[in-house]
Amino acid sequence: MKILFICENYIPHYGGVEVVFKNLAEGYVQQGHTVSLLTQRLQSTPAKEVIGGVTVERVFSFFTRYLFTFLAIPKAMMLAGKHDLIQTTTFNGAFPAWLAGKITKKPVTITVHEVWVGKWPSITAFPSWKCKLHDFLERMIYLLPFDHYICVSQATKDDLLRRGIKKEKIDVVYNGLDYEFWNPAKVSADKIKELRQTLEVDTAFAYLSWGRPGESKGFEYAIKAVPAIAQEVPNSVFLLMLGSTNKYSQKYQRLVNLINSLNLNDKIKLIPSVPYTELRNYIKAVDCVVVPSTAEGFGYTAVETIAMGTPIVVSNAGSLPEVVSGKHLIFKNKDAGDLAAKVIAIAHKKYDTTEIQRFEWKRSIGQYLKIYGRLVERCF
Repeated sequence: MKILFICENYIPHYGGVEVVFKNLAEGYVQQGHTVSLLTQRLQSTPAKEVIGGVTVERVFSFFTRYLFTFLAIPKAMMLAGKHDLIQTTTFNGAFPAWLAGKITKKPVTITVHEVWVGKWPSITAFPSWKCKLHDFLERMIYLLPFDHYICVSQATKDDLLRRGIKKEKIDVVYNGLDYEFWNPAKVSADKIKELRQTLEVDTAFAYLSWGRPGESKGFEYAIKAVPAIAQEVPNSVFLLMLGSTNKYSQKYQRLVNLINSLNLNDKIKLIPSVPYTELRNYIKAVDCVVVPSTAEGFGYTAVETIAMGTPIVVSNAGSLPEVVSGKHLIFKNKDAGDLAAKVIAIAHKKYDTTEIQRFEWKRSIGQYLKIYGRLVERCF
């Protein structure tokens, strides 16, 4: 097959969606398929290059993903005519992909990671007008009749069904994880000891949360749980690793102010974000990971932690109850008291233990290709 991806961002821009599409696209190439990808042109990137066997073409859209929605249309139509199927995702690549598919009569599949309709004010820091605008634009996407919808979790599928999408047009395909990298055996005991000493938690019960300080990450609930945890587990330290703080400066400052107002500077260590390649060392070095998200499409943070064998506490938001396994406990979303109780339980070695779920890329790629095959066969 000849497969065309259309998405607003791609490598070297790294985010959850970009990682997913990179693994899918390069996985298709490895199986003998021809793959092209249309995206916006970022600074210092060429208009066209080959990455991992994928031909990447970039449209100049003045470095804004919003203009990409419209400026990508001519190129999308030209490329669509040379491919058998178009793969896109929410948000800004969806319209040009749908339109190109309609004009060239090629099937279009859209991957939906999360449905945020009605949730924008609670999971973003956008002003009211911007939340209303994005909510409207997302609703418009779900009014477009795509040929097929792929959801990354059952929770996302349930949300999409509530938008009126027919269930026969939806499949759930979980994202994959690179288990070769996320292998606990690759983190030595010496490395763990060295890191705990560096963090000054070598004799403490250390629990960790990390990510960008977006509204949906729920870090304020983890912070509010710290006093209760400290009372029951005096020798405890919360490690909070926040990335992209320049992009989320207001939210970051609110979290810092919350820590100061609760006098928790001796119980919470704000640590700088580390490269992805070093993250597994931190996950393996702590006694517990906390994922306090208030919304989650798939939950890579949880799946990565589980692969490393570290006990985990997650909220019951979105897909997290679906993907969590191993040594874990689940707390009520936005309930700092319940979160504290679950961390305290893990500090006392009390947790649920289930067989670890594995999310292999090979399986995900196979499911996508099977769906593509059905769509292409139906069109011809």
